[in-house]
Amino acid sequence: MTKKIAIQGGYGAFHEIAAHHYFENEEIEILPRNTFRDMVITLKDRQCDYGIMAIENSLAGSIIPNYNLIINSSMHVNGEIYLRIKQNLVALPGVKITELKEVYSHPMAILQCQNFFDKHSDIRLIESIDTAMSAADVAEKGARDTGAISSRMAAEKYGLEIIAESIETNKKNYTRFLILAENGIVIPPEEVSKASIFFTVAHKFGSLSKILSILSYYEINLAKIQSMPIPGKDWEYMFFVDVEINDYDMYKRSLEAIGPFTPSLGILGEYRKGKSVIE
Repeated sequence: MTKKIAIQGGYGAFHEIAAHHYFENEEIEILPRNTFRDMVITLKDRQCDYGIMAIENSLAGSIIPNYNLIINSSMHVNGEIYLRIKQNLVALPGVKITELKEVYSHPMAILQCQNFFDKHSDIRLIESIDTAMSAADVAEKGARDTGAISSRMAAEKYGLEIIAESIETNKKNYTRFLILAENGIVIPPEEVSKASIFFTVAHKFGSLSKILSILSYYEINLAKIQSMPIPGKDWEYMFFVDVEINDYDMYKRSLEAIGPFTPSLGILGEYRKGKSVIE
């Protein structure tokens, strides 16, 4: 049975590449959406089976608004995958880099390629909503003085040529994608190796350190911790934490232990730790 996967971006976006890697050997249909919010709405309206959402990049850091999207939509994290990102400068066939006056792409892609364009300061960099959509626009408009930063898949889909390959500054450039669904997939506890949780802390001295100390006592490894201010509550924060799990019972006991020290505690998902793949 074909799985419908909603992504942010157009055909050929890194979200689509991540989807094909995560659901390898399965039939999938990609549903492109302009924004992450549109993707979440598609999930909530049950127009698809899963959604894929970039949550952090090894160079540019976390995509902060997406944490709020996940918790406010009550979506479950069902899995994750790390994709090695290769950014390419693409344009119409036969175009030389000296002909380019403008290059379009997502702001994160531009940030990842800044060193390359520092050497081509005559090219104007313009932010857009998506790498693949930028490539599609270049192909549609047919302007020889305009290029885009995109994946190889996007270049091939829209009939563009790669002028410069792998122009990202750091070659260890990975983006972590979360696999989202309206309902969590229940897997055997012994197969759970990672979980995404959230909690809030009272505005009191040492509140956060107490919780972290408890997690450490139960030998829970924190893979990531991300703070978010709580709207309307000055200097109070919600924390999103990814934990690696070696012993499921110890993990559950740690959650019970931190419960009295937080006004709210929730589990966004329990899943298998994701693998790293190359585009």
